[in-house]
Amino acid sequence: MLVWQHAAVNLRAGIPVALLCVLDSAGSSPGRQGFKMTVTAGSLAGSIGGGIMEHKFVELARTLLREPHFAPVLRHQIHRREAPTDRSGMICSGEQWVLLQPLTVADLPTISRIKLQLREQGRNRLWLTATGGLRLEENAQPGPHFTFQPGTEWSYSEQIGFRDRATIVGAGHVALALSRVLASLDFDLTVLDDRPGLNTHLLNPFAHYKRTVQYEQLLQEIPAGPHQYVILMTFGYRSDLVALRALLHHPVRYLGVMGSKAKIAEMLAVLRAEGVSEHDLARVHAPIGVPINSRTPEEIAISIAAELIRVRNS
Repeated sequence: MLVWQHAAVNLRAGIPVALLCVLDSAGSSPGRQGFKMTVTAGSLAGSIGGGIMEHKFVELARTLLREPHFAPVLRHQIHRREAPTDRSGMICSGEQWVLLQPLTVADLPTISRIKLQLREQGRNRLWLTATGGLRLEENAQPGPHFTFQPGTEWSYSEQIGFRDRATIVGAGHVALALSRVLASLDFDLTVLDDRPGLNTHLLNPFAHYKRTVQYEQLLQEIPAGPHQYVILMTFGYRSDLVALRALLHHPVRYLGVMGSKAKIAEMLAVLRAEGVSEHDLARVHAPIGVPINSRTPEEIAISIAAELIRVRNS
């Protein structure tokens, strides 16, 4: 969002803007596919991976912005010292394709539509092509999140909006701390609680959606799918068990429960006694979080976020 906001503000002020975008990446590339930044003569937003490579591209963009006719530039960057050509100056061993694309006032309507749709889960795609510049395709056919076709007639597209969606069930202090972290990690974030008027729910500024629901109805509240992450951290053991029962067979990418080892052992024993199979129990991440001896809400939030990152990137 910051990249597109930066572009819009400057274009409206009559300031030339360059869009830098990583169209493809491989290996240990610091800039991953979809990374973007916008550059003007005196400001920038976003990143294409940092380091000396980014510095060189920012300077190149500022040079091109001073020219009367700024044509798009697509460059292959190899992060290996021994590469015969296209060396980036970095040695992390990956590769990436970087586009420098001029943005003009004519792109403002498209940029405005992109900003409006960033949080939508529709079928809208952003296109960058060798011949067509910046374009938004609405109601596109379902497909991969990113596409890239190299060559002289190169093309790149990406699905607009969040790919990964996290739902925190239970809106207490740890949920508030976790919301702060997940909001910075490209998760579309929903927080649910069954307690109306809960201050840590009402005053949560990081969640995109907040609702008061009954935990028995969670199946209707949380969509299924391979990019859905569900974190259970309700008020207590009994409500956690109700929530877990409701979602135990729900096909999501991640289902985790916060709690001590003793609490989790008791919960799983109850479910086994109710006839839940070991196969179904094995998909539950519990106790949630990576083991870093976390104690405060903020430390617990970091441990949980680290586990979500591990699952997402696996």
